[in-house]
Amino acid sequence: MKPIITTLLIHNERYMMPCLNKKLFGVECPGCGLQRSLDLLLQGEFLAAFKMYPAIYPIIFLILFLGSTLFIKFKHSVFLKWFFATLTAGTIIVSYLIKMYNLYN
Repeated sequence: MKPIITTLLIHNERYMMPCLNKKLFGVECPGCGLQRSLDLLLQGEFLAAFKMYPAIYPIIFLILFLGSTLFIKFKHSVFLKWFFATLTAGTIIVSYLIKMYNLYN
């Protein structure tokens, strides 16, 4: 009998949530590709994960930083939180605009 985690890592595409925005309006949202990118990252496809969703690495870094600030106090943690959050949001917005530009041109 296979462990549940191995089964989920191999066949997790069946458990991915569909994009409601894409189903209703036919247009991808800024979060489209995040689940598939995370799946590729878990499979060790680091470049493919970046190509699927370029903001995957800033998001992971932001989550790790926010988690570490719960245990470790940094001198300029408020500034760093805002910087990493802005970097993440900027990456999401720019990659979405590039995706939409390439889709409609």
